[in-house]
Amino acid sequence: MSKVRVIRSTKRRRTIQARQKGDVIEIRIPASFTAQQEQEAVDEMLAKIAKKTQSTRLSDDDLLARAEMLNKDLLEGRATIGSIRWVSNQNSRWGSCTISTGDIRISDRLKIVPDWVLDSVIVHELTHTFITGHSAEFWEWADRVPRAERAKGYLEAYQRFG
Repeated sequence: MSKVRVIRSTKRRRTIQARQKGDVIEIRIPASFTAQQEQEAVDEMLAKIAKKTQSTRLSDDDLLARAEMLNKDLLEGRATIGSIRWVSNQNSRWGSCTISTGDIRISDRLKIVPDWVLDSVIVHELTHTFITGHSAEFWEWADRVPRAERAKGYLEAYQRFG
């Protein structure tokens, strides 16, 4: 369970915002909120986060099915998938691939990103199973995923501010 930090802002008049920062969920509310309004805002935002996480997050089996579909649809079936699973020990990278086995690990920090961002990381790691390094040929394949450039920008911002 994440910790919650409520931040009251004198600049906010009506809006509420929630953001995950590490293991803390920051909820920004107007400074004028009463204690009851604050509690309602926190409950509402935590419910939204829980719903989003539950409805859009994949199990390891779902990740495998998604990887197989992306391999078929975007990579012409060239990738070799040994396994794919969520891991919690990757804090400096989004994913990794053991080329010899085709085993892919995806950082669980990506459980809250949009599907198109997750797809870009999966395709990146799948591409490593048949092209090592980050050559021009590698990027020609890895960038076949829709919104590839936007996903790179999203991940760069998420790394800095997320």
